[in-house]
Amino acid sequence: MIHSGLMYKVVSLFAGAGGMDLGLEQAGMKVIWANDIDSDSCKTYRMWSDAVVVQGDIAQIDFTTIPNADVIVGGFPCQGFSLAGPRRLNDERNALYKHFVWAVAEKKPYAFIAENVKGILTLGKGIILEIIVNNLEALGYNVTYKLLNAADYGVPQHRERVFFVGLRKDLNTTFSFPEPSPHRVTLRDALGCLDEPSPEDVCSAPYSSRYMSRNRRRGWDELSYTIPAMAKQVPLHPSSPPMIRLGKDSWKFGEGITRRFSWQEAALIQTFPEGMQFAGDLTSKYRQIGNAVPVRLAKAIGEALVQALDKHFSCIPLGKVGS
Repeated sequence: MIHSGLMYKVVSLFAGAGGMDLGLEQAGMKVIWANDIDSDSCKTYRMWSDAVVVQGDIAQIDFTTIPNADVIVGGFPCQGFSLAGPRRLNDERNALYKHFVWAVAEKKPYAFIAENVKGILTLGKGIILEIIVNNLEALGYNVTYKLLNAADYGVPQHRERVFFVGLRKDLNTTFSFPEPSPHRVTLRDALGCLDEPSPEDVCSAPYSSRYMSRNRRRGWDELSYTIPAMAKQVPLHPSSPPMIRLGKDSWKFGEGITRRFSWQEAALIQTFPEGMQFAGDLTSKYRQIGNAVPVRLAKAIGEALVQALDKHFSCIPLGKVGS
């Protein structure tokens, strides 16, 4: 519950289709402005949100046109930090976090949330992580970061991501990451009641040697593997027969019908609301879903942040709030 009826306003950078922002709104916040470079993501965002959504390169946006907000959030592009990629220190995509830093410096929100892949912890033997934290702390924030597994927060997949949360140093409060839940949500819980999808909703591209280099199928009573952004790499539905290991980095399919998750199933595994629509073609839908922060994970972080902010404002007379 928001203290004294306060609803914290959010500005979202690199918003994608809005997985993070949907979770924050479920936690009681309100997104008022969002940006992403991808046109389909922006169209999807507008389907569920009444926020101002600006499509375009964040590097070309005048930050003075962004409204003031209580919280700034951003999952700055992570391809250059990913364990699956080359992880070059000079990857130009790694510099995009600077735009997030500049936005925080310009708007000076009470708090911020940033998200990235696990690889950011070790890139450059920790140098990049140290730079990011130091840059944000220099703006006047106490910064906490932690590697979280979405499976610990009601998400039916193993998905590890690093979250940075900053609170302005002049606030009389502290932030603690939410405690993991002992209950695990399985694929049966998430998908067990669904009908078989239409063929046009399932990626049917050939399976590459990369795909066949490891097991891609989990059973009904297990968690999904991580839902990726690339349609061709999406894991197998649990109705598929178990894969058979042939040797090191070599697997084959078992006897029976094998298929990937449909985009709707992938969205439910990411804990988007059932029936949510996504703009664009099939490849774009998978990309938007795979790039998102799972909604339930974002909600858990948002609730913890609301609690921290409420603690501060509970000590301020209502007439002084926002002054």
